Amino acid sequence: MAGRFAPRTARTGLPRQSPATARGGAATGGPAPVEAPLTREWTPPGPLDLRLVLGPLRRGVGDPTFRTTDDGSFWRATRTPAGPGTLRVRALPGGRVTATAWGPGADWLLDQLPELLGAGDDPDAFEPRHRLLALARHRRPGLRLLRTGLVLESLIPSVLEQKVTTTEAYRAWRLLVRRHGTPAPGPTAELGLYVMPDPRAWALVPSWEWHRAGVDAKRSDTVMRAVRVARRLEEAAGMELPEAKARLELIPGIGPWTSAETLQRSNGAPDAVTTGDYHLPGIVGHALADDRHADDVRMLELLAPYAGQRHRATRLILLSGVSRPRRGPRMTPGDIARL
Repeated sequence: MAGRFAPRTARTGLPRQSPATARGGAATGGPAPVEAPLTREWTPPGPLDLRLVLGPLRRGVGDPTFRTTDDGSFWRATRTPAGPGTLRVRALPGGRVTATAWGPGADWLLDQLPELLGAGDDPDAFEPRHRLLALARHRRPGLRLLRTGLVLESLIPSVLEQKVTTTEAYRAWRLLVRRHGTPAPGPTAELGLYVMPDPRAWALVPSWEWHRAGVDAKRSDTVMRAVRVARRLEEAAGMELPEAKARLELIPGIGPWTSAETLQRSNGAPDAVTTGDYHLPGIVGHALADDRHADDVRMLELLAPYAGQRHRATRLILLSGVSRPRRGPRMTPGDIARL
């Protein structure tokens, strides 16, 4: 579920690259100089909580594409249409935001900064009809729905999260990106930031590397099918929600759960409600109707008054801190890498 995991403000146990390797220099020749960054300041139209807005981009504490540091900065390494780029975002006094970017994708990242931070989102379109949602919105005025404009970077980790625990999925993402991605541009050696592989690099990942990362053939095959038509999938970032969902779900292995989890991030879609999730129906049912056994049908009934804003409603429910009591066994992680 998008937004279930928010980034921590403290940096913990980060893997390190050698400076030479991180900047592409020879191992014995010392670090190559870091290129001059580009910068931009932006003032959002209302309250903005960077932790809440950018949190859905983080795939676990050790995500090699996302970091937070003690100075309140949020670091993101990504692959833009212009090439790899690193973005650092930090809040300033007076509600302003400052951003610094490195790499071939720096211009693109700074141009897209307002959209990334929810400039195209309209929180006022949401009308709470339940006390819990009204209270959650009051307590989280800085929540806006981000929009990355990039489909594949959210699609692939969402595929890895299909039918497994988050621990297994985050481990797979971490291992594959570090193994087959590239060190992020800029002063990122100490952070251990990586840019995910491009479509061709994903297509060349051998079967035993997927197996070693704990990814079964069904999920790896889905990724392979997606990267073969990466350009067509990226076009979905500019489509309305129904058309974008239809475009993604043309790929065998991509269903409503995966398309919703992707489009929540790539398109900032406020109505991309996640169905087929193991936990979400029970959480929504418990929060809105004291029905901890709710299924997808019941969840959609409860969210019907929020048509057009159902994803925002589920975000607010998750942020409210209300969760259904645990009365059953937890899902046991598997480990196909040992097979």
